[in-house]
Amino acid sequence: MADPTGFLKVRRKEAGNRPIHERICDFSEVEQVLNSDDRMLQASRCMDCGTPFCHWACPLDNLIPEWNDLLWRGEWKSAYNRLNATNNFPEFTGRICPAPCEHACVLNINDEPVTIRENEVAISERAFTEGYIKPKPPRKRTDKRVAVIGSGPAGLAAADLLNKWGHNVTIFEKNNKAGGLLRYGIPDFKLSKVTIDRRLNLMTFEGVEIRTGTEIGKDIPGRVLLSSYDALCLAIGAMKPRDLNIEGRDLNGIYFAMDFLTQQNRINDGEIIPAQERISAEGLNVIVLGGGDTGSDCVGTAIRQKAKSVTQIEIMPMPPLKRSPNNPWPYYAKILKTSTSHEEGCVRMWSLSTNRFIGENGYLTGIEVEDVVWESSGGQHIMKPLPETRRIIPADMVVLALGFMHPALEGLIEELGLELDDRKNIKTDRNLHTSVRGVFAAGDAVSGASLVVNAIASGRKAAMAIDRYLRKEF
Repeated sequence: MADPTGFLKVRRKEAGNRPIHERICDFSEVEQVLNSDDRMLQASRCMDCGTPFCHWACPLDNLIPEWNDLLWRGEWKSAYNRLNATNNFPEFTGRICPAPCEHACVLNINDEPVTIRENEVAISERAFTEGYIKPKPPRKRTDKRVAVIGSGPAGLAAADLLNKWGHNVTIFEKNNKAGGLLRYGIPDFKLSKVTIDRRLNLMTFEGVEIRTGTEIGKDIPGRVLLSSYDALCLAIGAMKPRDLNIEGRDLNGIYFAMDFLTQQNRINDGEIIPAQERISAEGLNVIVLGGGDTGSDCVGTAIRQKAKSVTQIEIMPMPPLKRSPNNPWPYYAKILKTSTSHEEGCVRMWSLSTNRFIGENGYLTGIEVEDVVWESSGGQHIMKPLPETRRIIPADMVVLALGFMHPALEGLIEELGLELDDRKNIKTDRNLHTSVRGVFAAGDAVSGASLVVNAIASGRKAAMAIDRYLRKEF
């Protein structure tokens, strides 16, 4: 397991990011790379742990100590094979995963975990560069046909495995290009779309059919698809955004985060957006409501659009800088997270409630906020406004990054009559089988909005269940 004393000899060294003054002028990836020798040294820091908590924390059950050991020894090809055994797309997760594995790393007790995420993407990129990754169509095909609706991380993972096992897989995507959230929701400065296209090309060569510009439930009825395929896998995401229905919500200048991010990604891809539909932060005072990763992505995008100022507001209290006693290692650390977008120039505000939007002649001019405190009562957190703290913050543009509620219920879900859970997500059994025989679901459509790594894990689980179903094993 790498060098048992490597962590005593080598300090944690991150690849770092491009200079701020340079990266805010384009949408290219922010993160840099280490040279191979330094990367192998970082892998040597992976200790010979009695219990690899990194593996325990990874939703994909990645065999982290094993491929770190191979990386340290310079066996890059074997390292990739070990990594790919549990993760279809390490080039994606290595770029955008929040790395729960590093939070659980034993070395994180002293705040110097192994650079697991960076090691992962380095192995992946080396594999592509050296040609270790080549199309491998299945040697033998079954007579079973599977339709995967949605080409985000869950749908791609399910399709990839089912195709490798010999089934005939078709992915249906409503947008003009495949990739789902990876392509349209995540900014290019975090995940280059060339990386997505490279993987899609590989899957196509291996026999996966990808049909874009086709919305199931609209262009093709779901029942027609169900009668034409032996199984369906619904990986349609949870794209119903949480709104803020307060006074002034109808003012011009208020947008949902995904509309904002998606449009910029389309522009980066060369699409022409009519001027009257363009969402631009250029020269504006922008407020992002919501303190999560999506809000951070909106901050970085607004800065690159040359906003006059960017403020991010979170209704919850500011997280601590260090773990609190009730959030011990090896659990995910609930501490203040400062993203690369925050570093680029952003005012961050916590414990603020937005009471109303203010405007003139139908256009936004500001928001009224007030300070709040959170109190615990009966196991619940109760928000209370602080008297005489109401004030107005000037704003020309507000982006609502308040999270997502559930999948879009109109269309496919309603047509198939799928049973929903209490949160209006698709209800499934332990095999991710829905209430309609032959129809499976995976990813955010089942769990609610979550991490890309969770979506890939869910897609893999769905693929295994569909494979058993097609082989009449349940």
